[in-house]
Amino acid sequence: MWHVALFTLLLVAVATLLHYEVLAGLHRRLGRSPMPSRPKVLVVMVTCFIAHTLEIALYGLGYWVLINHAGSGQLTGTAAQPEVTLSECLYFSGATYTSLGLGDLAPTGALRMLAAAQALHGLLLIGWTASFLYIAMERFWNAHHGR
Repeated sequence: MWHVALFTLLLVAVATLLHYEVLAGLHRRLGRSPMPSRPKVLVVMVTCFIAHTLEIALYGLGYWVLINHAGSGQLTGTAAQPEVTLSECLYFSGATYTSLGLGDLAPTGALRMLAAAQALHGLLLIGWTASFLYIAMERFWNAHHGR
């Protein structure tokens, strides 16, 4: 159980650092970019989408490692296979990160700790992106309209 808690903290730290670096990089580069203002908002949106996708993949890989190599739980609802696939872990990670929680896959054992932390973390990171996007829209759209 302790190894799952430490692994969860590691995933939260790495995903937070990734998200921070992406947003900081966008802020630095777009502020001095000669690109017109309106496309900058699209760059922010696409880049944040890619960051979220990478974070989902990071957690998905974490589920896969914990299930198949650490014996820390299982995803119930998967086909009767000796090993849970990376694809199933990525799907579950996406549903958990976005708090969609479809319910067709469910974690068991210590894996539930990671799933709970990921749902909270995804909510925080999505909120962080939303506030960053709002600020970027205010900044770039106002610059475009000469305000």
